[in-house]
Amino acid sequence: QVQLVESGGGLVQAGGSLRLSCAASGLTFSYYTVAWFRQAPGEERAFVAGVSWSGGDPDYVDSVKGRFTISRDNAKNTVYLQMNNLKPEDTAVYYCAVLERSSGRYKYWGPGTQVTVSS
Repeated sequence: QVQLVESGGGLVQAGGSLRLSCAASGLTFSYYTVAWFRQAPGEERAFVAGVSWSGGDPDYVDSVKGRFTISRDNAKNTVYLQMNNLKPEDTAVYYCAVLERSSGRYKYWGPGTQVTVSS
């Protein structure tokens, strides 16, 4: 059974930093592209950042480029999202997800972790 568990969310002031972690189990983690998504109140879930199985080719939504860094440690089955210079508009529930290559969709999701940035 595949399980993803996010941690590291919380309340931070604008300009502050947080590091999110997503621990995976039940799959050969190193085979998969992994991504972070977020969903703000009243909005649809949206892609934030993704990283390939090797840790290369990170991809970011424009609004977080230069502030967020995605990385992974396959030995620990964990993916990270370092978030610096946080802004109130970054407030959302953050989810990690694993891409199923055969379907091209993100099939496995964690329950999410809340990030709140105060102004």
